[in-house]
Amino acid sequence: MEAAIWDQMVTLHGMVTQRLAKEMQRRHSIGLSEYQALRRLAHAEDGELRMQELAELIGLNQSSVSRLVARLESGGLSRRDHCPKDRRGVYTVITEEGRALQREAEPTYRDVLAEALDEAAADARVSEFAARLRV
Repeated sequence: MEAAIWDQMVTLHGMVTQRLAKEMQRRHSIGLSEYQALRRLAHAEDGELRMQELAELIGLNQSSVSRLVARLESGGLSRRDHCPKDRRGVYTVITEEGRALQREAEPTYRDVLAEALDEAAADARVSEFAARLRV
């Protein structure tokens, strides 16, 4: 039973992720990982997270999150900062431009997520798991 539910989750995740990624790129010219990082940063205390914490929250490894943050920085959407108590600790901090883009893209994210989950509820491969998410 656990393996079957896990399989449904993996399939559903792929379906929803592909849909979100396509629409975020099409409507806002931003990748899904970039949006997810901005969303986490926007909701974090002081708009900042340690790089490792951000990696864990969005499901990336350290190398991938470093490249992601570099892309955000080059777009003026975030900046790096050092931890005042531990100079080895590196934070990424959302900028006002990053906040503006996240606010602009949030309705798209929510709407597409809801649409994708509605469609999944009718898909026999994932309907059981999708129904559990909508409770």
